[in-house]
Amino acid sequence: MSERAMQEPTVMVMTALADEPRHGYAVAQEIKAMTGGRVALRTGALYGALDRLLADGLIEIHREEIVDGRARRIFALAPAGRERLAAEAERLAGTAREARRRLSAARPSTSAT
Repeated sequence: MSERAMQEPTVMVMTALADEPRHGYAVAQEIKAMTGGRVALRTGALYGALDRLLADGLIEIHREEIVDGRARRIFALAPAGRERLAAEAERLAGTAREARRRLSAARPSTSAT
């Protein structure tokens, strides 16, 4: 049985970490860039998602560093997260294929106005 579909912010966070490790602010900026500004996660939502993904073993702490006297965590997609994101991408692609199929099969309605 397949796992439950992921919420869009979770998919976005994992996608932002798929190509390279990033710290929280860089994840937020990457999401904004990936979506052309359509999605801008608030700080609480971003760090809540990072904490949940970390607890679920889908991401991991790549390293920690001190920048301007403050601790910074760099997150990376864990092997389990890579598998889960690939499965989610396939699910979304399947849904998109079906939507395109149905749209091309549908006849435009002819209603008089």
